[in-house]
Amino acid sequence: MKTDTLFYRLFQTHPQLLFDLLEIELPVASAYRFQSVELKQTAFRLDGVFTPPLNSPTAPLFFVEVQFQPDPTFYHRFFSEIFLYLRQFNPPNPWQAVVIYPTRTVDTAKVLHHTVLLDSPQVNRLYLDELNSPEPIPLSLRLVQLIVAPVSEAPALASQLVSQTLQEMSDRTKQLELLDLLETILVYKLPTLSREEIQRMIGLPDVDLKQTRFYQDVFTEGRQEGRQEGRLEGRQEGRQEGRQEGRQEGRQEGRQEEAISIVLRLLHRRLGNLNADLESRLQTLTLPQVEALADTLFDFTTISDLEAWLTQQAATEPEDDSH
Repeated sequence: MKTDTLFYRLFQTHPQLLFDLLEIELPVASAYRFQSVELKQTAFRLDGVFTPPLNSPTAPLFFVEVQFQPDPTFYHRFFSEIFLYLRQFNPPNPWQAVVIYPTRTVDTAKVLHHTVLLDSPQVNRLYLDELNSPEPIPLSLRLVQLIVAPVSEAPALASQLVSQTLQEMSDRTKQLELLDLLETILVYKLPTLSREEIQRMIGLPDVDLKQTRFYQDVFTEGRQEGRQEGRLEGRQEGRQEGRQEGRQEGRQEGRQEEAISIVLRLLHRRLGNLNADLESRLQTLTLPQVEALADTLFDFTTISDLEAWLTQQAATEPEDDSH
């Protein structure tokens, strides 16, 4: 199971989780932004950096790693990445490092060269099986419990989470995001079951991803920006009638490429990784077909649904081309 991926998605959706885990309170906690940062001219990438708002220079940066597999060289890499980040970006903020382990037995890295750092208050090692659970337990911490729970206990815990989410969370968008994340966790933990079977098992309502912030940020806003740019470019180029047709075709191709890229991200989000053949077939879709797929893909539950849709489009293509 890609546990680190689940944690990073959870951090993106609920950044407050980090501060719940550390049992600290910060006035600007809700304004932190979680991101992955690539460091130039190296093979290093910091998977998790919590950055405070720009107007809070005294709020700390948090470098976060989820480490569920033993790695004897982990601290060499982790601290190298941190100090390279500080060199390249020279932030005004102080920093904290957080490593999340399932148990102490996974923390097998050699500490000889890093004893001073590991003993300092700037470095936090969290062992999930030793965490003190506050009462009431925040929803974000319950999701963490679900990620690390034994498979036999996961359905019962997930059912409780569904009820708690529907009862306690009034913001519909955030509610849908959390339910979708819950469903994704169970898909990872119970790979032999379909999404529909999982939904029935735990009483999970079908999540309309169109209402989530992910869909709004990635697809709706992207399409609106594309149209605005197209209109602006169209006005600027309207005076040059001789080349207007070619430029319209160029803008059409640009919008098509952008739409395909967005739909691929949505499909990966909904169905997981796609094979090369499917991605190649998706690249050949026209812009109207891509927009139709964007509205339809939220009804897909398996890759077979996508394959059937593409087959149907191929069967109707000659008729569409005749218009």
